[in-house]
Amino acid sequence: MPPPLKVVVIGAGPGGYAAAFRAADLGLEVSLVSTEGGLGGTCLHQGCIPSKALLHIAKVITESREAKKWGLEFGAPKIDLQKIQAWKEGVVQKMTGGLHHLCQQRKINYIPGRASFIDPHTLQVTSQEGRHQDLHFDNAIIATGSCPATLPDLMLKSPRFLDSTSALNLKEIPKTLLVIGGGYIGLELGFVYASLGSQVSLVEMTTSLLPGVDRDLVRPLAKRLGDLFQDISLKTQVKRLGEKKGDIEVVFEGEGKNDAQTFSHVLMAVGRKPHTDDLNLGCTRVKTDDKGFIEVDAKRRTNEPHIFAIGDVAGPPMLAHKATHEGCLVAQVIAKKDIQSKPKAVPAVVFTDPEIAWCGLMETEAKEQGLKVQVVRFPWMASGRAATLDRQEGHTKLILNPETGHILGVGIVGPGASELIAEGVLAIEMGAKVGDLSSCIHPHPTLSETLKEAAEIFHGLSTHLYRPIKPEV
Repeated sequence: MPPPLKVVVIGAGPGGYAAAFRAADLGLEVSLVSTEGGLGGTCLHQGCIPSKALLHIAKVITESREAKKWGLEFGAPKIDLQKIQAWKEGVVQKMTGGLHHLCQQRKINYIPGRASFIDPHTLQVTSQEGRHQDLHFDNAIIATGSCPATLPDLMLKSPRFLDSTSALNLKEIPKTLLVIGGGYIGLELGFVYASLGSQVSLVEMTTSLLPGVDRDLVRPLAKRLGDLFQDISLKTQVKRLGEKKGDIEVVFEGEGKNDAQTFSHVLMAVGRKPHTDDLNLGCTRVKTDDKGFIEVDAKRRTNEPHIFAIGDVAGPPMLAHKATHEGCLVAQVIAKKDIQSKPKAVPAVVFTDPEIAWCGLMETEAKEQGLKVQVVRFPWMASGRAATLDRQEGHTKLILNPETGHILGVGIVGPGASELIAEGVLAIEMGAKVGDLSSCIHPHPTLSETLKEAAEIFHGLSTHLYRPIKPEV
């Protein structure tokens, strides 16, 4: 038998370690080079996991304040930043340790260090101590992820100027915080700090929060954040930043405001960019587009057929679960498995409160593409479970083919949307019709019933919302 293919995976985030683990499970000889100082990558160390730990704390704080309406009154929370930080880091370390154990079980050659190409079949790995080693491979998977994007004209060398990484390392609670950017990162971190007691202002240059997301999904969140934040200014840009008496002075320009204000801290949250700068791709035929994303085909192959790219570095959507899916796909492609993967419904979630989640074709996309769709919405005002939670501002909506009844997209806004959206993903990927969803018995009283009742609206048969009856599809 020929020796197993040598596969090197560059990057140990959710895409990289998933690719390495799957490749090892398929009998390949795998080396995994970590560029982030440990298994798990940005997601585990400076992204998804620590931010969700802090968001959970923020949600507990806000619920304790709102409980007064229900007849429960708590005193003001005593916030111990050192304990919060230790708890968050404990979560990260526990998961990191689990990944290292799984790596050892699979006999993967784990190499801490930074990798760059010498030629299309050789990498040089540089350790933190500056030692070099060459690594020869048959196939390579680039999974180096992304890093916070910046606006070069608005950079400030100050511990009070934060990005999405430094904002997770709680050293103090800012008295006043300006968040630059109304995307999911800015909203999640703004929600955390506002819940902890900061006076949070937000500025966004476009016409709405979460640009590109259906407006009806954003509206309930925007209303809640409008009450929680000190100020939200849309159609407004930051023109200049500067230090002033220990604070940061910000000059604004736009419809939202045209003045200068000072803040104790500023958070730059204008998205993320692909991490390719130090890979030395010029030694290969791997190409990047004008935004720096590596160009790949449907099987994630680059212009070098034996070099693949997955996750954030290979283009949007820049989501951890999408990277994991692609990592497993590429491992199977390298192992010569006959596999095709064209997901119809990659779920996206904003973990604020309320949460927003969506998958498949969205209403905004359908309009832009000129597609004829039917949209049905079930308002959570009619949900018994939402009433018991005192959270009736949300809704569940389905985007449907009006002729066949096939489910093309699902959108949910409300508590627990991140968990509910998986049913929508399954429905779309399985080619379900609206009748399939409405005929499935859902437990009562739950928020999952809102998916069933949204489906029933299509036929005018929703138990808790009257609509004229339509013929069966």
